Amino acid sequence: MPYIEITFIETSKESNDILVALLSDSQYEGFEETASSFKAFISASLFKEQKLQQIAEQLQLKYTIAELPETNWNKEWESNFQPVIVENFCAIRAEFHAPIKDVQYEIIITPKMSFGTGHHATTYMMIQQMQQTNFTGKRVMDFGTGTGVLAILAKELGAVSVIAIDNDKWSIENAQENFARNNATDIDLKLASHPVGDIACDIILANITRNVILENFPLFDQYLITNAILLLSGLISEDENDIIALAAIYNFSLNRKLKKQNWISLQFQKP
Repeated sequence: MPYIEITFIETSKESNDILVALLSDSQYEGFEETASSFKAFISASLFKEQKLQQIAEQLQLKYTIAELPETNWNKEWESNFQPVIVENFCAIRAEFHAPIKDVQYEIIITPKMSFGTGHHATTYMMIQQMQQTNFTGKRVMDFGTGTGVLAILAKELGAVSVIAIDNDKWSIENAQENFARNNATDIDLKLASHPVGDIACDIILANITRNVILENFPLFDQYLITNAILLLSGLISEDENDIIALAAIYNFSLNRKLKKQNWISLQFQKP
């Protein structure tokens, strides 16, 4: 499948973080930062230059467009993939990495993404938040599970049941492999934009994007029981006011905020 490479010129760390958030909403699949530029990649079949122009104008950035030849992206991704290690609590690595010692939990994933996504800061903060949250005996939903890492960790932390949802077929296949590799095959994996039916959750994990969070907040409220926890990331600092304002409408209280670079994670409690 041919890919389009967009190179933004003379970017900053702040603009790069905003680009990741905006372009993720437009189905870009991977990102790469250099000292003075930022590259984004998207399937040629999904590329819309008008949308790209709007984002570039919003951030006052110039860009170039190039069509990439067919490439073994799995091999490229593997060569650049580095483990995510959260203190001595949790490590996420691929099979080809050596085991990581002196951590409480180690999760092994199959790296099948085209490029490094640049979301390590959000994953890191979600894991930090989970470290400080009681999962024992809880019913958990991982909304937008992706590779399934957070769903696996929830089970490791003692969740009695976990529902993992994603609307992308590839993500479902990848998560299923990762669940098997980490002895977590009892996770209820669903290909869907959102769950249906009478579901009651003690904790919802949503490491996604601002627009998806805003759109699905009524569902979060519906599925969470009294005093339940809503744990969010995939957000940049500029998203904070909008998310908190919407949470206030549903009387959710903000328990804890984490920030890493320009990314944030917010933990809310339902009244």
